[in-house]
Formats: sequence, C-alpha cells, structure tokens
Amino acid sequence: MNVTTAEYRNFRNIENAALTFSPGVNILYGDNAQGKTNALEGIYCFACGKSFRGVHDRELLRFGAEDGGLKLGFSDAQREQKLELHLYQGKTRQMRRNGVPVKRSADFVGTFHGVLFCPEHLTMIKGAPQARRSFLDAAICQLKPGDMAALADYAKVLKQRNALLKDETRDVRARMPLYEVLTGQMADLNTRIVLTRMKYLHLLGECVDRFLSDMTSGAEHVSLGYDCDAEPEQHGGDAQAVRNAFYEKAVSYAAREFAAETTLHGCHRDDIVITLNDREARLYASQGQDRSIALAMKLGEGELSRTATGEYPVFLFDDVLSELDSRRQQYLMERLGGRQVIMTSCNESLFAGMDVHMIRVKAGTYEGAKRED
Repeated sequence: MNVTTAEYRNFRNIENAALTFSPGVNILYGDNAQGKTNALEGIYCFACGKSFRGVHDRELLRFGAEDGGLKLGFSDAQREQKLELHLYQGKTRQMRRNGVPVKRSADFVGTFHGVLFCPEHLTMIKGAPQARRSFLDAAICQLKPGDMAALADYAKVLKQRNALLKDETRDVRARMPLYEVLTGQMADLNTRIVLTRMKYLHLLGECVDRFLSDMTSGAEHVSLGYDCDAEPEQHGGDAQAVRNAFYEKAVSYAAREFAAETTLHGCHRDDIVITLNDREARLYASQGQDRSIALAMKLGEGELSRTATGEYPVFLFDDVLSELDSRRQQYLMERLGGRQVIMTSCNESLFAGMDVHMIRVKAGTYEGAKRED
C-alpha cells in the first residue's frame, strides 16, 4: 500500500497544501512547530478515523476557520483509491470513499492501513495501561473496523453505569434492576473486546519476539500476556462461558462498586503484561530495552497487517530516529525495504547518502524533491 497524494485545507497550521509521496522512504524535515507532525496526523486520520493526539475534530481546524478537510490518494493491491474527510466547527464531519458518502467511521476505517510510531510509544512499556490498551485497540480496529462500534458502545454503557453508581437520589435497592441490565450489556461487549484483544496479542507476541531476538542477536526474548478480570483461559475461550463468568463476578462486586461509585473492573482496566527474559519489563527493563521492545511491537503490528491484508501498511514515523541510538536506527532502516515510510525529522543530515524523497517543511508549506546522492 502506498500513499500517492495528501491534500490539506485549514488543517492545524496548514492553510492549503498538496503533497506527493514516493513509494519508498519520504522525509518531512524542518524546524520544530512548522507542520511536520501535522502532515503525518492528517494521514493517520484515514487509518484510525481520528487524530492520534486525542483531540476533537474542531481542534484540528486551523485557527479561525469554520471548516476544513483532508484528502488522501493511495494505491493498494487492487486499485487507486481516494478518501476525503471534511471537518466543521459546528456540525458532524463528512466522509467520502471514492466519491461515495460514508456515514459511519466504522465503515470508513479499514480501507487505508497505517502504522504510527511516535515518541510517546517509546514510553509505552513503562507507561500507564491506557497507552498499551490504546495501541492494541488502534491496531485491531484497522483490521476489524466493526470493533470500533463495540468499543464505542462499551464506553457508553460504562458511562451510564458509572452515572448510576453515583446517583444518590435513589437507594441501592432501587438502582439494582438497572445495574443488572447495564452489567449484562457490559458483559456482552467486554467479552467480544477481550477475546479479540487476546487473539491479536497472541499473534503479535510471536512477531515481537522474533524482531527483538533478531535485533539483539538472540540475547533477548519477549512475551506478551493479557491481564484481565474475565479469565477466559479458565473457560477455554468459550464466549458464552466467559460472558457469564464476567457477569457473575461483576454482580458480586455490586456493594463495593456502589460504595466506590465507579466500575471497578472490565476491559477499560485491562493491561498487556510484557515479559523480557522472564522478568516483567515494566519493572526491570532498561530504557534501551524499552525502546527495542516498542520498536519490535510496531514492526510486529505491520507484519500482522500484511498477513491480514496481503500487503504492508504505510509506516508513519514521527521523529523517532532522534530518540533511537545508532544501532536501533540502523536496524529500523534496514527493515523498511519494500515498505512505504513517511517520516518526520529535524535533522536532515541523518539521511545523507540515502535514496529518499525529501520534503522541506516551513510554516505549514511543503517543498520536496527526490534526492539520490
């Protein structure tokens, strides 16, 4: 899969711009705060349907603009395709795929595939569980867009359930019937999300271990486990059994949840347990090992995307080379053959002597040319 063009209108600090990309490595270079990451962010919106910075559509618009938009031209194994995303200050976004309106994000995501690697991911190993869950969900939703709806529905039920637990206008007995209904809905969605995450994580773990072992000449091995309340292993992965066990456990916690006024367990609290050479990486890995594992996880994400779709996704790297030592830089660049990469950097000299497409970025404007020196 290759991005051919990306167009921006009133997006972040970009008033109007049209970028053309080469099939290999593309470098967006320039000083900080000029628009390098903004260009990458716009492309990633087509992969996951939202910004990786976690902001609302209105915050993506250029200051003072009432509307704006993005267009992406790309080719996959079958044909040339075009996606459009139109953003507004006061109304819902509009989406088009090859000129045809698309109403739901779940129907929009999954056409274009991209793997994002940014500095925040380098701290994912020791960071909060939310970062690891977000990584997992973003990767899965590109391959199974229907899971976006399940996650959104789970968030709605969780919000309703927490509101009920905080409702002091009624005693606990009066709230129990609705509590049980919401717990049942949460159990259904939780089971789907957990089993999907576990299946993906099992496949990812094999890829990550292979990359890390290769990166360290066999000195280091990693495994990925899923930590949750549902205990699906005890039920052989049977969805109905997992669902029933989760429901019964949730209801048994009712008194504690009403006292705490919040939902105490569910997939919104789950985590990925990363073990490096039989020790928990979160506690024992060095900073360099953290970065090696994060890099291996991103390369593994790309491999699973290729397995599922038959072709590599586009790799989007936001200033990660400057965060890696020379050995890891070399390893990463050596593994990118046959893949399209769009990368940001403040250091043009890192790419001297390389066959890359350099795009100079300054104040939301872009100027590029193929360089082979």
